Amino acid sequence: MGTGGTKGRGAALLEVLGVSLKLGLTSFGGPVAHLGYFHNEYIRRRKWMDERSYADLVALCQFLPGPASSQVGIGIGVVRAGLLGGFIAWLGFTLPSVIALAVFALVLQGLDIAGAGWIHGLKIVAVAIVAQAVLGMGQKLTPDRGRVTIAVAAAVFALSWHAAYAQVLILAAAGGIGLFLYRGQPDRGPDLPIRISRTVAVCCLALFFLLLIVLPLLRPSSGTGGFALFDSFYRSGSLVFGGGHVVLPLLEHEVVPAGWVSREDFLAGYGAAQAVPGPLFTFASYLGMMAAGVKGGIIATLGIFLPAFLLVMGALPFWNVLRSSPNVQGALAGINAAVVGILLAALYDPLWTSAILRPLDFALAAILFVMLFFWKLPPWVIVLAGAAGGVLMQLI
Repeated sequence: MGTGGTKGRGAALLEVLGVSLKLGLTSFGGPVAHLGYFHNEYIRRRKWMDERSYADLVALCQFLPGPASSQVGIGIGVVRAGLLGGFIAWLGFTLPSVIALAVFALVLQGLDIAGAGWIHGLKIVAVAIVAQAVLGMGQKLTPDRGRVTIAVAAAVFALSWHAAYAQVLILAAAGGIGLFLYRGQPDRGPDLPIRISRTVAVCCLALFFLLLIVLPLLRPSSGTGGFALFDSFYRSGSLVFGGGHVVLPLLEHEVVPAGWVSREDFLAGYGAAQAVPGPLFTFASYLGMMAAGVKGGIIATLGIFLPAFLLVMGALPFWNVLRSSPNVQGALAGINAAVVGILLAALYDPLWTSAILRPLDFALAAILFVMLFFWKLPPWVIVLAGAAGGVLMQLI
């Protein structure tokens, strides 16, 4: 490539960094809101992709495990500036919330916050936000009796079955049911302009599965806390469908029983994560900081996002064929319904059981839910209101 081409690629990378950093500083509201921000900035204003290609990319990332909005951003970066563009797009979108949550962790470390009123208020904020996510996702992903049934069954199994791989087995079963009940008709649009070879894609997918299998096997003999931390967050990032709030039960299962983070600190950080822009998966940065300082924060962040990279890079070259399959469409319908059920289970345990302890707690949760769902106030306002409400209730 000549000098002009190098300069052109460099300019494209700087452009991707600037736009993604802007989005990382301003994109409040969770994964669904992020997709709206992306559409407005990348598609409507800059026209980096056509409408149909963007819709197909979103569909792919919703099908893959991991943080869907981050994966969409990575995909757009790849389309605009190649593999490095995908990394730059992720870095710009993610870095602001990583820094904010790391600072929050530093403030909390060494403090006795278990009985603080504002901490209890943040727990109640988490109840309201996840309740809103359950309702919003349920309206979209469980529109008929069959999918409502799948969602409720998934919630029942998630609450009663706490094995490490329970969630992925529940989703696999739901995908099988959806395969038979909801085969759709293929509706193929123009191919996505992806310049990743199938050889590179296969290597990424092979590395994804290799790490998923080998890391737990090597963990007992590793003898290092960093290895165990990376394994826990890599698995969490690999096995969660739906992204965002759905990762909550997986992370709680990994870090609280191990003694890395107390339940109080876990829920406080989850509440604080609602107040910052960018992907909710950066909650892992906070948890890693609480568990092992700056080193732990870096390990946790890389661990939870690495599967997103490997899966997007591995799937993009094959998606033009897969997305036209009615079998894939049917399985995805069942999986999405089960995601709603798993999120409903997480709303009860650990959120409701830890935060709603008396009538006043329920009253505050109801007020915050109305502010979020009906008044459409931004999440950072809900966080501030929840923290203030927790302090006020402590004084009553």
